[in-house]
Amino acid sequence: MSCLISRRAVLKGMGAAVALPWLEAMLPKLSLAASAAKAPVRMAFLYVPNGMHMPDWTPSKEGKDFELPATLQPLAAFKDDMLVMTGLTADKARPNGDGPGDHARAMGAFLTGVQPKKTAGADIRCGVSVDQIAAQTVGQLTRFPSLEIGCEGGRQVGNCDSGYSCAYSSTIAWKSDTTPLVKEVNPRAVFERLFGKGSANSSLRDRYQRSILDNVAEDAQQLRGSLGLNDQRKLDEYLTSIREIELRIAKTATEQRTAGDAPTYSGPAGVPREYADHLRLLADMLVLAFQADLTRVSTFVFANDGSNRNYRQIDVPEGHHDLSHHGNDKAKQTKIQKINTFHTTQLAYLIGKFKAVKEGERTLLDNCMVMYGGGIGDGNRHNHDDLPIAFFGKAGGTIATGRHVRYPRNTPLNNLYLSMLDRMGVSIDKLGDSKGRLETLEI
Repeated sequence: MSCLISRRAVLKGMGAAVALPWLEAMLPKLSLAASAAKAPVRMAFLYVPNGMHMPDWTPSKEGKDFELPATLQPLAAFKDDMLVMTGLTADKARPNGDGPGDHARAMGAFLTGVQPKKTAGADIRCGVSVDQIAAQTVGQLTRFPSLEIGCEGGRQVGNCDSGYSCAYSSTIAWKSDTTPLVKEVNPRAVFERLFGKGSANSSLRDRYQRSILDNVAEDAQQLRGSLGLNDQRKLDEYLTSIREIELRIAKTATEQRTAGDAPTYSGPAGVPREYADHLRLLADMLVLAFQADLTRVSTFVFANDGSNRNYRQIDVPEGHHDLSHHGNDKAKQTKIQKINTFHTTQLAYLIGKFKAVKEGERTLLDNCMVMYGGGIGDGNRHNHDDLPIAFFGKAGGTIATGRHVRYPRNTPLNNLYLSMLDRMGVSIDKLGDSKGRLETLEI
């Protein structure tokens, strides 16, 4: 069946290759409903550290008639797009005879379901993560097999948690059982990877203060003339989003050049001073990467497990990890809950961006699976059962959202991953410590 333009079409120019979003012209002979059904399913895994204050996370009622507790209140507008999942467990994050090191194991086991080998040397070993299982199959259909991003870097060598290598403490994506995938924390580097053709071209644009869109303007104008009004609007909105991100990154670089030796900030060029700005820049680029089908698989680490980042911007000057060992102190629990709510507020921003993108009669969120959570339940207990897991998106209409589902105690988290892989067209019998698929996901 012919189409006006290819799904793989890009706007080209010197130092730039800007992929296109989903357009009606890519499937002109199908109805919008049928076209939407052809849109790909994407998956993203979002990680937050140090557990939650669970009483303010877990709904009291199951099913559709559930109320959002305090920490989930920022997501009220997306309640119908959400599954709150209670009872899922990362057993391989437990000690299982290996002693201390819960934060390293929490990240290492979160997407693998495999017990990380306790070593601070080069002989690290974990397991292939669910995102990379998907990338092995669907990654060949996109420019990038997967996208690994985050707001906190971390060493890949040395001892970072009770004898566990720093590689475990700073990585959730594993290409093989011995190959962790380092996440990119610099928004500028992410932008150049998605839309540029190398650092030399970036430097050239900087020198002449040019936008990446200046380099593809002629191509974009020619394409616009061949599109219908709806597609013209979508293209303009998409290119405007790219330019807005580019301006925010440029502003960050300018602020860094004029900040001198300001004691409140340190980081690579392109990383905003404010944590929320950093999260939102990366969130916006994740949306663009999915929208343009540059990748269908991503991991996004808000902060590494064990992170002791402070949250002065919300009047929490203490370190996150220190507070998580609250000893049932009410004042500390209140501050932990404020941190948890800060994170869900940023999550709501991302989910809203996904939902704002139209793909036929559906939205980008409808065609996604976005899992948010962490490998520790309560930070004080360091438990790895009853994890805080929230899920968004309908995977192309195959998942019933708008519910709180409580699973039997010790249900493997990896059971969810097998169900997600099925919806990506990747069918495997086992992943890590999985024992089957999750029930009750379907409509």
